[in-house]
Amino acid sequence: MTSARHDFEVRILALDPSLRATGYAVLEGTAEKPVVLASGTIKNPASRLSHECLIEIHDRLHDLIQQYSPKALAIELIIYVQNTRTAVILGAARGAALLAAARGGLTIHEYPPKLVKKSATGKGAAKKEQVAFMTRALFGLRHNPAPDEADALAVGLTHLRRSAFSSRLVSADS
Repeated sequence: MTSARHDFEVRILALDPSLRATGYAVLEGTAEKPVVLASGTIKNPASRLSHECLIEIHDRLHDLIQQYSPKALAIELIIYVQNTRTAVILGAARGAALLAAARGGLTIHEYPPKLVKKSATGKGAAKKEQVAFMTRALFGLRHNPAPDEADALAVGLTHLRRSAFSSRLVSADS
């Protein structure tokens, strides 16, 4: 990378974790020119036991890490939930994802939901439909992605933008 170049290229795995529908995106490139290598949702039916869901999340993420060799994980922080049971379930899903990332040697970066929404739409209180519409536009997708997939794409975009900003600060200090 030359000193005149301001792009920060990276390959990342981005996640919006939940027990029944974990959104994922594997991104490469820069904040200005992100490329989607893979994206989707790890779906677990309601009939599947919680511990089986956690194994599925871990195993699918392990496979994505093996296939795409990302260097970092960008993951959404848990949102405030009033129900303790929901918080525990979300925490368990995040734990399965974090374990897969740690075993894969990825650095882990966490982002609050409001920052993710603001990065994708310009509004920290954006609705899921707005995030899906904007990720479609920003990544040049043919269709609006499913909500959890769109959130993962937005998490990835947030990381790319933050990484680019950080690399510019480091370059300015040099």
